[in-house]
Amino acid sequence: MRKLISQFAGVGAVGLVGLVIDVSLFNLLRATALNPDYVQHGALWATLVSTSVAIVFNWLGNRYWTFRHERRAHWWREGIEFALVSLGGLLIALGCVWFSEQVLGLHSLLSDNIAKNVVGLVLGTIFRFTFYRLWVFRPSRPDSAALSLPEPALPRETSIAE
Repeated sequence: MRKLISQFAGVGAVGLVGLVIDVSLFNLLRATALNPDYVQHGALWATLVSTSVAIVFNWLGNRYWTFRHERRAHWWREGIEFALVSLGGLLIALGCVWFSEQVLGLHSLLSDNIAKNVVGLVLGTIFRFTFYRLWVFRPSRPDSAALSLPEPALPRETSIAE
């Protein structure tokens, strides 16, 4: 139970820094280069960019800090799995912004932030933590030899007796 609480706190701490990155970049992009007044679906594009940057930060933070004892030797496979789970969280955030804008007809900066950074954050965090713990960083899961890169063949050492 102590380990679960520690992991949850670690994911929370990494996620909090990732959230600051995500929210800051989202608002910066939405107010400038991806302003919906000038760019069609600007809030959706800003969500895509800011969340993608936060995903990279979160993977590194979770891999090298929160789940440092559970990380697997095949970093590329772990990274792909982390990206897939994070993509699920991204789709949740995008879905919340889309619903707010297209179904509810809300287009303000405040409504975009509530959709993305409140509703999307809560739903996405539950989704991500569950799959990070049960799939990506599951401690009892062995690395699959079928999906790993083959080890390079080493030259055979010969002895004088041969």
